Amino acid sequence: MGRVTGKVAIVTGGALGMGRAHADALAKEGASIAIADLNAEAGAATVKELEQRGTKAHFIALDVSSEDSWSKAVDVVSSQFGKIDILVNNAGIYLSGTTESTSLEVWEKTFAVNVRGVFLGSKFVIPHMRRAGGGSIINVCSNWGLVAFPDAAAYVASKGAVRLLTKATASEVAKDNIRVNSVHPSLTATAMTADIIANDPDMTRKLVGPSLLGRPARAEEIANAVLFLASDEASFMTGSEMVVDGGYTAV
Repeated sequence: MGRVTGKVAIVTGGALGMGRAHADALAKEGASIAIADLNAEAGAATVKELEQRGTKAHFIALDVSSEDSWSKAVDVVSSQFGKIDILVNNAGIYLSGTTESTSLEVWEKTFAVNVRGVFLGSKFVIPHMRRAGGGSIINVCSNWGLVAFPDAAAYVASKGAVRLLTKATASEVAKDNIRVNSVHPSLTATAMTADIIANDPDMTRKLVGPSLLGRPARAEEIANAVLFLASDEASFMTGSEMVVDGGYTAV
């Protein structure tokens, strides 16, 4: 039997990249999957592939920064699948800039997706999880939510906010058997980072930084951590950060 058999998962930003890896990992272990993304074409393709493997899946157009979009999306998932057990708040953006050079527009856009999106997803999913008797919320954060990095002021600040929002939410819903944890990956090889990793070794070394393993993560390595937190194997974990950064923050 799969590790999340019978469970229903929403994965934001699940059409491509790391989000798709999370969806794949959960589907392989028995979960039904709601792919929530703005990219309808890629989302539909991901759903088709999951269905061909025997997974019950559905695509939902979602702007994670919109309260109305979240409200409608969660209602659709509940109607389609009957419940919600797992939320993977994966959608996020990275826009570079120092504190001095970052425009207010970039700052607010970063926080709208990276922080407001996590807040709204949790806010709208929690009542459904409570009715289901419990659930697991996994907030995909970053190693830069634990330590600083130059020229990434808005991103670092947003991921630090997600880390503590995770703990605050966990403290509020533990009584409802809802667990809330964050995952903190370092540079991960996906379609979004492929050009940098393939063609810019200096930047790759800078992003890998002091990592003890000295390489980018594979998307499935991060997805394995998400799968663990989603499963009952992590039944005694809440309000925690799981650091999957190859040793970046260890030195």
